Formats: sequence, structure tokens, C-alpha cells
Amino acid sequence: MAAAEGFGRGTTSAGPPATCRGDIADLAERLMTAIFTDNPEWTDYSAVTRQDLYDGCRRFLTRVLDLLDSHGAGADHDDVAAAIGKQRAEQGVPLEAMLRTFRLGGRIIWEALLDRAGAISSGEFRETGTAMWAVIDGMSSALVTSYRGAELDRVRRDERRRHALIEDVLSGRGREAPFAAHAARELNLPVSGHYLVVVVAGDPHPLRLGTETALTAKGIRSIWHDRGDSTVGIVALEQHSPQQVSDALRPLVRGRGGLSPTVAGLAEIDVAHGLAALALDTVTTDAEGVLTSLDTRYPEALLLRSPDLARLLVNRSLGPILALPSKERDLLLQTLTVWLAQHCSAAHAAPLLHCHRNTVINRIQRAATLLGHPLEGSRHHLELSLALTAYALLEHPSD
Repeated sequence: MAAAEGFGRGTTSAGPPATCRGDIADLAERLMTAIFTDNPEWTDYSAVTRQDLYDGCRRFLTRVLDLLDSHGAGADHDDVAAAIGKQRAEQGVPLEAMLRTFRLGGRIIWEALLDRAGAISSGEFRETGTAMWAVIDGMSSALVTSYRGAELDRVRRDERRRHALIEDVLSGRGREAPFAAHAARELNLPVSGHYLVVVVAGDPHPLRLGTETALTAKGIRSIWHDRGDSTVGIVALEQHSPQQVSDALRPLVRGRGGLSPTVAGLAEIDVAHGLAALALDTVTTDAEGVLTSLDTRYPEALLLRSPDLARLLVNRSLGPILALPSKERDLLLQTLTVWLAQHCSAAHAAPLLHCHRNTVINRIQRAATLLGHPLEGSRHHLELSLALTAYALLEHPSD
């Protein structure tokens, strides 16, 4: 157990504990022996040197005797037990091993007192016995409180370090070979090989609980990182195809998500992150349970990358229609969208619009008249299709 300052605050009366003070070195050796021979499978002091452990045992036993002299007062807030808990938590000693050591130490002191029972009055002996277990219980409580506090501090430090590491990867530091090797080791990810990046958003929980665990169960390595209004996932493909990973991810997305194209290694994670965020921007905010791959949204992505140009395209290609009263405007826009999707076939568009083929033709002619040119030819179709897409994006932005 840890060396700690202030262990000698107790009194040194001539009561039962005082009869054991001269044997502290021997009692510490007995405790060391008990630690490693009494059910040794419960012991894990591998991170502690033998001298450190011996010094700690000696100070712990001395402190028990001090507290016995004061009838156990203040044991549950003891600073020596707290110091032991803090140091052993930082060394990675299991809490169970520490509590077991405290119990063994209490037993050894009790046995030493029994050996001297003849020199102690029965009243003093009963009083000491009652105080003994109060001391061990109190010190154990102080140990647990301090240990868990130190453990929580370590977890917080690890989380901050992990957060900073992922932020560095997302910012492009993966291009630095030494950093990439360090990050891969710390995050349990491969340095090379193919990756996908996912960006999900939506309030309050865009992902199902246990997403990383669910992917791990399928043999997919990933890490997930909260960034304010979104969550970023870095997913290693390894032996999986992009489609397999996408299929595994879709049921886990509760909000809306954007999926990047495949990139090579941690060196290109920053590029993939930007592309995944762009894919997310093509999804309207009211979407739920949607994971959109950039590979299926390149026209929308191009328009989003040039918003000023997209507005010009909308005004030039759809301006006269947009100036109509809302009911007629929406009807013509819907008709144009469905008509283009059906390869400019009025016959195929009519059932989807719940009207007659001739009605579709009349609406298309009406749109052509408003726009001042016939809606024929691949260039007009492309321009009109892009304008309708841009209008939808501008009317229903993702943020």
C-alpha cells in the first residue's frame, strides 16, 4: 500500500494496541506473506514494487493501531486510507485486491492482540475488539471513496486525451506518419487500409445506444465521437465491403446521416469527414432513420458546394414558375419533377400524378410557355432537373 503523509496523528497510549507497536515490522512481513499466499489468484500487485508494497503495509498497520488508540474515531475519513486508494488506483491495482489486503491486515493485528490477551484486561480487550472492525470498515470506506474518485479522474483524463486525438485525426494530422501510428495504436484502428466516415445528426439521439458494440459484434472496428450538434464515426472496412458496412449501419441510425466514399488510411480521414458532412447536408432536417451515401448524391453535393450558383440556376430556369400563386406553382413543379423522373413520359407520369395523360401534357406545355422555350433535348432536361434539385435543397436546407 502507498506511503502517505500524516499517518501518525493518533495517540500512543499504553492500551492494547501499544503492545503491538514494537512488532510492526514483523506484522508487515506477515501481511506481505498473506497477500501472496492466501488465495493468490485474488491478488494483482504487478504494477507495485515489493518495497513500495512493504512500506505501504507498514504504514497501513501503523495507522490501524493509531485509530484503535482513539477508538476508531475518524476512520471513515482517514487520509492514509484515502492516499492508499488514490495511489493504487493510479497504479491500476484492482479495488478488490485492496479491500482484501485491508481485511487481511485487520486479521493479522487481531491475531497479534489475541497473542497478548493475557496481558490485557477483559474490558480493554472487548473495547479493542469492537473498535477493530469499526476501524477496518471505516478505512475500507475511505479507501473505496478515494479509489473511485481517482478512477473517475483517470477516465476523464483518458476521455479528454481520446477526444483530442480524434479531433487531430479529423483535422488531417493522420498524414503525419508518426502521429498516424500513435493514433492507430491508441484508438485500436489500422493505420492503413480503407475507411468510411459517418456523420449523423438529429435531436436528441441520432444513433441507437451501443452502436460501436453492435458493429464490433459483426467484426467491424469503429470509433464514435460527439462534436456538438453531430456525431462522427470512423469505420475501418478491413475485410468488409462498403455495402456491408452501410447495411450494418443503417438500422443503427435514428436521426439522419451522411456516409463518405471510401478513403485510404487515416491520412485521408479529414477528406472523408468533409464529404460525409456534405452528404448529410443533402438530407432535409425532418428526415429520420436515413443514412445517405455521397455516392448517390453527387448532383446535390455539387449544388451545395456552389450555393450562389444554385440560386442563379433556380432563378434562371424556374423563375416564371416560382412567381405563380403557390397552388399552381407547386402543381407545375411536382409535374415537372415526376415527368423528368419518368424519362419525360406523360403516360408513365400520369398514374403517379393521379391525372390523365393529356393533363400532364397540358401542364408541361404550360411550363414551357412560362419559361419561354420548349422542354426538349438532353441539355434542357439536365438544366431543369438540376434546377428542381437546387430548389428543393434551398427550400428545405439541412441546417
